[in-house]
Amino acid sequence: MKYVVVSGGVLSGLGKGVTASSIGVLLKSAGLKVTSIKIDPYLNSDAGTMSPFEHGEVFVLDDGGEVDLDLGNYERFLDINLSKDNNLTTGKIYSKVIEAERRGDYLGKTVQVIPHVTDAVQDWIEDVALRPADGSGEVPDACIIELGGTVGDIESAPYVEALRQFQFRVGRENVSFVHVSLVPVLGPVGEQKTKPTQHTVKELRGLGITPDILVCRSSQPLNDETRNKLAAFCHVKPEAVMSTHDVPNIYHVPLMLQEQGLCEILGVDCKNTNLLSEWSEMAHHVDTLSEEVHIAMVGKYTDLSDAYLSVIKSLQHASMAVNRKLVIDWIEASHLEPSWEGESSEEHSTAWDLLQAAHGILVPGGFGDRGVEGKILAAHHARTNEIPYLGICLGLQVATIEFCRNVLSMEGANSTEFEDNPEHAAVVFMPEISKTHLGGTMRLGSRPTLWQVEECAIRDLYGPGDAVDERHRHRYEVNPDLIERIEAAGLVFVGKDESGQRCEIFELTGHPYYVGVQYHPEFKSRPNRPSPPFLGLLQAAAKRT
Repeated sequence: MKYVVVSGGVLSGLGKGVTASSIGVLLKSAGLKVTSIKIDPYLNSDAGTMSPFEHGEVFVLDDGGEVDLDLGNYERFLDINLSKDNNLTTGKIYSKVIEAERRGDYLGKTVQVIPHVTDAVQDWIEDVALRPADGSGEVPDACIIELGGTVGDIESAPYVEALRQFQFRVGRENVSFVHVSLVPVLGPVGEQKTKPTQHTVKELRGLGITPDILVCRSSQPLNDETRNKLAAFCHVKPEAVMSTHDVPNIYHVPLMLQEQGLCEILGVDCKNTNLLSEWSEMAHHVDTLSEEVHIAMVGKYTDLSDAYLSVIKSLQHASMAVNRKLVIDWIEASHLEPSWEGESSEEHSTAWDLLQAAHGILVPGGFGDRGVEGKILAAHHARTNEIPYLGICLGLQVATIEFCRNVLSMEGANSTEFEDNPEHAAVVFMPEISKTHLGGTMRLGSRPTLWQVEECAIRDLYGPGDAVDERHRHRYEVNPDLIERIEAAGLVFVGKDESGQRCEIFELTGHPYYVGVQYHPEFKSRPNRPSPPFLGLLQAAAKRT
C-alpha cells in the first residue's frame, strides 16, 4: 500500500482537497486503485450538525455518513464511493479511545495523546485504507490522506505526530508527503514571495515531517528563481516544487501537475490508461462553451457558494452534457417576498428580474423557515409560466405546499417544520425521527425509490430499471393523507419508497419540466455521468436559450 499525505500551510482554503483529488487522478491514470481519507481536526463527531456558514455543505455518503465536502471532491474526481470512516474527526478518535479506556483495554495505563491517541489514528488509517472503494471489491493500491486545517494549529498537532510515526510503521519508501502552501504575489512588479512557505515548511520539519513535494498556490505560474529559492530553503528538489496557479476550471489541475512531472516524482506511469486524455478533453471542452444557460438558484446560503458545492458541480456536469456555458444567478429567497420590498425595493426588484429572466429555476435543500415563502413564490412562478423547475428535498416540499395552496385552494397550507399547527399540513415530520437529537438522526444515506408509473420524463432520464438508489438527508415528508388529492390535480408522485407511502419524486403533467425529488441527487453526479434530474433541468432550460 502506498500513501500520499497532503498537508497545508499558511492559511486554510488553499485547495488541499482539489490537490489531493488531482493526485488521486494521476495515480488512477497509472492503473492503480485509489481510496482516500480526510482528517478533520474539529471535535464534532461529523459535519452533520454544522451550519453551512461554518463549514460549507454537508456531504452525504451511501452509508448515511454526514461528512466534509472534500469527500465529495474525491468521489467526483476519482469516481469512487466512500464510507463515513473515510472521514476521520477528533470527535470520532476521542470517542474510540475513551470507549477503549472504559472497557479496560489499556490495562490500567494512564491514557495519553501519545501513544494512545496517535496509535488509534494510525490503526484507523491502516484499516480504512484497505477497504475497496471503486465497486470492484479489490483492495486499493494507494491511499490519499488529507490533513485538514493548517500545520501549526493546536488541534492538528496529534495528527501530525501520528503521521510522523506512521512513516516508520509502513516504511518511509511507501509514504509521500505533499505540502500545499501559498506564494503571494506582491507589489506593482508582481514579486513572488517565498517567506510564508519557508516558515510553514520549517514548522513542519520541526515536527518531524519532511515534505517530498511542495504544491505552491499562486495567481501566476512560479518563475524559476522562486522555484529554486523554495527548493534551497525547503529541502526539496527544484523539480518537486509544483506550481498550481489559477486555471479556468479545476479539471486542469491534474493535467497541470502531470505536465510538471509529478507522475515521475511519484514513480508511476500516468500513460497506462486513457484517463488523462479524457480529462484533457473535458477541461478544454468546458473552456470552449460559449452559449449561456441561466439557472436561478433560489436559496438561503447564497453568500457562500460552498454551501451548495455539490449542486453547483451537478449543474456544471449537466451543462457540459448539453454544451452550454452555465451561469448561476444567485437569488436570496427572502428577497422575493413582498415584505422585503419594504426593506429594500432595489434588492426585491433585482431578485424578481433575475428569476423572470432565468432559463431554469432550482430550489435546493435547506433547513429553517427563513426565505421559505420566497421559495414558494419561485415554485409558483416556474409552475405558472412553464419555466423548467427542479426542487431538491425542501424544493420538493415548497412546490407541494405551493400546489396545495394555489391549485387545491388549501389556504394556509404549510409544513409542520415552519408552523406548529397549520390549517393544512402539506408536509409533516417523519414518524421514526428523533425530536431531541440532531446529529445523525435524519433519514440518511442511500435508499431505493421505486417507480410508480411506466412512463414519465424523469424515468426516461434515469434509464432502465424498476428503482433508483439515491442519497437522502431529511426529517420531513409530504403528508401521505393528501397524496390522492394532489395527484388527481396533476402533480403525480412517480417515485415512492418501498412502503409505497413516502413520496420521493413528483412530476407535473403538461409542463416542460417540473420535477421535485425528496433525495439529494447532487451527491452522485460525476463529470462524465451527470445526475439525471439535473440533466433534465439543463436540457429543458437549453431549449429556452
